[in-house]
Amino acid sequence: MPGNAPALSSESRLRLIRLQGTRPIHRFILWRCAIAPDSALNLSPEPEGEISGLLLAADLYRLVHLLKAEAYDSAGRQVNYARLRSSPTYAEYRKCARRLQTFEPGELAGRAEQLAFWINLYNALIVDAVLHFEIENSVTESPGFFWRAAYAIGGRRYSAFDIEYGILRANAAHPLIPGPHFGRGDPRRLYSLASLDPRVHFALVCAARSCPPIAVYEAGRIDAQLGAAAQAFINGGGVRIDRARKEVWFSQIFRWYAPDFGGRFFGLGNKRPLLEFAARYLNDPGDREFLFQGNPSLRFQPYDWRLNRL
Repeated sequence: MPGNAPALSSESRLRLIRLQGTRPIHRFILWRCAIAPDSALNLSPEPEGEISGLLLAADLYRLVHLLKAEAYDSAGRQVNYARLRSSPTYAEYRKCARRLQTFEPGELAGRAEQLAFWINLYNALIVDAVLHFEIENSVTESPGFFWRAAYAIGGRRYSAFDIEYGILRANAAHPLIPGPHFGRGDPRRLYSLASLDPRVHFALVCAARSCPPIAVYEAGRIDAQLGAAAQAFINGGGVRIDRARKEVWFSQIFRWYAPDFGGRFFGLGNKRPLLEFAARYLNDPGDREFLFQGNPSLRFQPYDWRLNRL
């Protein structure tokens, strides 16, 4: 099913078109990438029977757990997309995703529930989009992939970028697009997190080999899990230390989102805030000492956009 996702029914389309505050630059991006503004991956008819928002969130958590057990490697870094195509679990997940059309995000009570729900949904949406758009080697094959990958949620369209920037990053700007992600009159802004937790960068998986490992997040353990995600990513190659050359190689994530970690735009200027953030999570005390006493040069690793397929 390459190309755009199915269009909304006439009733649902009217609900989406009534959105206010969508930024002109975002409308331009959709136009430039030939993405229909009323397209989403979950627009088939909803399953019969009503379900509460809390039960839907619990069902999403359960199904993402099952998908991980069924098709992800033990390290959470690779996905068996071919297996998922014919998986009953994936078919059940797709059914759950269709219920999002009438889900109201306001039913999520507090930061922990919001973080767990939106992180799990983002990661599942990316997997769903890889399958839907028949990605073979890299998400770069599909122009505007992260704008194209979208669900209808509560009658509004949420792309992967909307979830990442508008909600999880507390409506922060894209590195290359100044200003808040959701415009002042955009009703989706209501669901933005109140503050930005930079550890979400180690929980979001964009289907590339340089991404963090995939995990499943639970509201009751969200802070411990985000801390573990930061530790796993930083010690698993996200920060590489070469003492012989007196160099520290950071993932591009630290460059793109340097202000989230206390740094400056694109990691320019003073690098100490990035070093301080990484030091909190390094396992080796010698490495932590080297960051501050070794006077290393900080560099950024190339990002491997090849598909994280098994």
